Amino acid sequence: MAKELTTKEENYSQWYNDLVSKADLAENSAVRGCMVIKPYGYAIWEKMQAALDQMFKDTGHENAYFPLFIPKSFFSKEASHVEGFAKECAVVTHYRLKNDPNGKGIIVDPDAKLEEELIVRPTSETIIWSTYKNWVQSYRDLPILVNQWANVVRWEMRTRMFLRTSEFLWQEGHTAHESKEEALVETEKMINVYADFVENYMAVPVIKGAKSEHERFAGALETYSIEALMQDGKALQSGTSHFLGQNFAKAFEVQFTSREGKLEYVWATSWGVSTRLIGALIMAHSDNNGLVLPPKLAPIQVVIVPIYKNFDQLAQISEKVKVLVEKLKRRGIRVKYDDRDSQRPGWKFAEYEMKGVPVRLAIGPRDLENGSVEVARRDTLEKKVEQLEGIEQHIDDLLVEIQDNIYNKALKFREENTTKVDTYEEFKERLNTKPGFILAHWDGTMETEAIIKEETKATIRCIPLDSVEEEGKCILTGKPSHRRVLFALSY
Repeated sequence: MAKELTTKEENYSQWYNDLVSKADLAENSAVRGCMVIKPYGYAIWEKMQAALDQMFKDTGHENAYFPLFIPKSFFSKEASHVEGFAKECAVVTHYRLKNDPNGKGIIVDPDAKLEEELIVRPTSETIIWSTYKNWVQSYRDLPILVNQWANVVRWEMRTRMFLRTSEFLWQEGHTAHESKEEALVETEKMINVYADFVENYMAVPVIKGAKSEHERFAGALETYSIEALMQDGKALQSGTSHFLGQNFAKAFEVQFTSREGKLEYVWATSWGVSTRLIGALIMAHSDNNGLVLPPKLAPIQVVIVPIYKNFDQLAQISEKVKVLVEKLKRRGIRVKYDDRDSQRPGWKFAEYEMKGVPVRLAIGPRDLENGSVEVARRDTLEKKVEQLEGIEQHIDDLLVEIQDNIYNKALKFREENTTKVDTYEEFKERLNTKPGFILAHWDGTMETEAIIKEETKATIRCIPLDSVEEEGKCILTGKPSHRRVLFALSY
């Protein structure tokens, strides 16, 4: 199977596409720009969903669901919001089909035109804030801490599975608050939740920061993001949290009676991550043999493959394995025993290597005699023979070790590919020779940011939250700068 993969070194983009296909994660659909997420790919998303959902609930949020369709007039109420999404919107104009009177199949019934067009949800701020108007009258109704798991549509011209598709799955949190301070606390809290998830579950190190004014979410006063570095040296925005101020509350007249008896506008946030995280998972860890999955998100953490010549041997192995499987399951380990007789063991090894299963056990007649089992790690491809007695504890420890090793490897890669530069010449040379994260001074103007992007394709990924004041000069204009910002080529 690995021989069918284009190598990363040969063509990184093709390697990614090959891997999505060969690992059975997703495939292109009959609808242009949309994908079919296959069961194995969706199982990874379910693991992500479950972990994130619990983290949201642990921070006081509840799930709800809002309509897929949004009246067009809602978008015109918040000018910067509609400007940000106008070119990506899919629009429903009619509500009925009919047979073509000329006998040429089905046509849109021209008499079934909607009085007002409906936008297929690209994001839900407008429909949700029109709803919150009915929910909020007093400060006692606040805060509202709501999350929605949903699909959205953004009409993309150039698509790539998981990274950029016309329809994708995500969650979007939308909260309403009594004060600006409370909303800002929420915005920062949720970017920290995302960073916690991506680092501790996905094993991907991230940099938290504020977006430049040009890169902010449409309609936001402040946007925080987490930025991850992929193995080709490009950045991937992996989650965002937005402080929306009172923009949407004013657009939809969401007001409340304050503790002092005054009528005031609500303060808002929104935040989201999507199936793009699966793309990040693939590109941050995988190799030329296939996926490398962190154990916390692997649908199968341990696979057991029997080695046998006849069915008597298989029966003996299966009897022993049955006990082991139960022991592993009692520890909460997701284990699969693959005793299919339709494929040879070598084929199974290649399949599970391609699918990134963290630990593979192989057991044959000689292992039964010796009370041993072969243990293979996906992250290092190392194989060792271990004693079957107490193997469940060894596997438990090994899964923790693999999770940590995958993270540390990604962290080392990021450290080795993060550079400080002080001149525009250094900046351009770095991008041309060894892209990665670049920390450089910027004068804070949108004009300078736009010129750098136009000339180099690099963007300001964020202004790191942990950055310290450092006097310097903008790499392009030479104007004073008080801190470095994070530049990179990106997806």
